[in-house]
Amino acid sequence: MKPSWEMTGLAMDSMRGAPRAGAADAAALNILSDQALMQRVGRGDEPSYTVLVERHLSRNLGFATRQLGDRAEGEEVVQEAFLKLWRGAANWQPGGARFTTWFYRVVLNLCIDRQRKRRGRQVPIDDAGDPADQRQGADADIHDRQVSRQIDGALAGLPERQREAVSLCYLQGLSNKEAADVLQVNIKALESLLTRGRAALKQRLGHLRNELTGVTP
Repeated sequence: MKPSWEMTGLAMDSMRGAPRAGAADAAALNILSDQALMQRVGRGDEPSYTVLVERHLSRNLGFATRQLGDRAEGEEVVQEAFLKLWRGAANWQPGGARFTTWFYRVVLNLCIDRQRKRRGRQVPIDDAGDPADQRQGADADIHDRQVSRQIDGALAGLPERQREAVSLCYLQGLSNKEAADVLQVNIKALESLLTRGRAALKQRLGHLRNELTGVTP
């Protein structure tokens, strides 16, 4: 997904009146580290904030959407997370956790809050059918969407902590240490979550083994 400022409307509302950078300034900002950008955002620099959003929007949207099973809710969570980033940047400690680890934790906490509020009205995995496709010759597309839906459903069916661990390590590409930091557990506990999560996915998705060539659940 291409980053869009439409998703950060709440955050942008808090920055009206801030100076905007030209193309040359934006190019210079793009080479800065996340930590350096955060320090600038802490001083109220909107262009640096823009770069951070463009750099981290897509991955965090994907993560939030997988955790919540709903794209619209994922967008709302990411909006709120970036708003928290803007408001809390002045308190950022560059010597602490890496920016990506810290921000994933912000997004994850917001997802957990939403899951707690809506608990009890979860939709069973098998209840959701595929939308009708009226196009002729769309069999392959329908099949791909069915497979994708089953994978998403299997992830959604994992216990919360296992789903978080699997998503962070295998879908977001975090190292075990980074994922453990986000989840605030030790490496051994993370590895246990991954082992159980992989076993559950293998059981749920065993019938798709031929469809997932080169992919290990």
